This record gives sequence, structure tokens and C-alpha cells, in this order.
Amino acid sequence: MSASILLIEDNDINMDVMILILNGLGLEVIPALNGPAGLAIARSQRPDLILCDIAMPHLDGFGVLNAVKSDPDTASIPVIAVTAMAADGDGARLLAAGFDSYLSKPVEIDDLKRELARYLPSWPGLRA
Repeated sequence: MSASILLIEDNDINMDVMILILNGLGLEVIPALNGPAGLAIARSQRPDLILCDIAMPHLDGFGVLNAVKSDPDTASIPVIAVTAMAADGDGARLLAAGFDSYLSKPVEIDDLKRELARYLPSWPGLRA
């Protein structure tokens, strides 16, 4: 059984690279090119995990997080920030805002696998 990952990312190149990586790990990727689309997908499909960019137009990652965590139907879905904003202090700010974790861009595959394994511990494809 494959885990489903909602990937909310407004940059086409970043989206394509992450889909390639996640598919290579045997994960089902549900893409969303902006926050509002991502929220609609989170509510309708209830993915196992959300990877969310922070700096996006229309609705940024903080807005997505707040909407996901305030909805009882989606509140239990882990949300990992994927951002270029993970400089000194920014990681602590992301965690304080309520993100379950964060990954710095460019994403290192080992870091991604570690975080995925942390939130999808029963999925055998992440054990290596």
C-alpha cells in the first residue's frame, strides 16, 4: 500500500523534481500548485502527509497550515514546511507556528526520507 503525499508547491520546476523523488520512493503524489487548491485536496482526499511550500501567492504556507489544523477532518494530517526560509531562527519559527517539521530547499533526499519515515513509520518503502 502506497502512502499519499499532498505536495503544495507553486514553482513548476520544484514541483516536478519533488514528484520525481517521491514517486521514486514509491509514494503517491497529489500535486497542488497553490494553497487554495491544496486545501481543497486535503479536505477531499485526506492525504497521509502534506509537504507545503511557504512563500506562495493567494494563500501562503502559514495560511494553509492554519486552515488544515483548524479543521477537525484534517487536523491530524502532519504538515511539513518545505522552504528556502530555513535560515537561523526560521526553523524554530516554523515549528512554533505549528508545522510538524520542516525541510530546507534545496531538499536533500536523505533529509526527506528521514522526515517521511518519521511521519509514515508503518510504510515499508522508507526503510533502507
